[in-house]
Amino acid sequence: MTNFSDIFKSGFLQETGNLTTEGFVMSLLSAFVCGMIVYAVYRFFFKGVIYNNNFNILLVMTSLVTCFIVIVISSNVVLSLGMVGALSIVRYRTAVKDPLDVGFLFWTVAVGVTCGAGLYLISLMGTVAIALVYILLVKIRSHRHLYLLIVKYADEATDTVLRELEPIKKVLKNKTATKGYTELTYEVRLSGDNTSFTNRLSACPGVESAVIVEFTGDYFE
Repeated sequence: MTNFSDIFKSGFLQETGNLTTEGFVMSLLSAFVCGMIVYAVYRFFFKGVIYNNNFNILLVMTSLVTCFIVIVISSNVVLSLGMVGALSIVRYRTAVKDPLDVGFLFWTVAVGVTCGAGLYLISLMGTVAIALVYILLVKIRSHRHLYLLIVKYADEATDTVLRELEPIKKVLKNKTATKGYTELTYEVRLSGDNTSFTNRLSACPGVESAVIVEFTGDYFE
């Protein structure tokens, strides 16, 4: 008659996954390769304000750590329960300001899960496919640039400023009027990097400043 100890050992302590040294090394190696593809895509096609190399290194580490966790969870039920309990008490308080960074994090988590499950080809194919889609979208967006144009001028220069701005496709976002001065903020869409009109604006009599900055959604809270 099988006692409770035998049932416990066979049901929980027995390895349920096909964990071998070769499989472990292959899983980590594939996770590293796919993680480096994500690293290269983030490095060379980054479109945010300031590139953060530490975050990019974190992407590679996330793919490896997630792969390691999945391997452990799939090999033993008891270890998987312990791992879930340990991860449930972890709290992450670092704010991710760019939504694209969250997408890259989910991407590396998916890489780690698929590699840890032994789906190496699927992980590689999925990584390459996502990379191509991301690069394509970045290239499409790069044809038209979104800027914020901020012009501050004296009230007597209003007609001159509006005449210079008339040919530009723009949307008024903010207008600030003080004693003798007006400040306008426009959303401007340009094809290419031709921003020479700011020089003409700043040279107009009565214009105190004309500033243009590329807008990516990271300048305001």
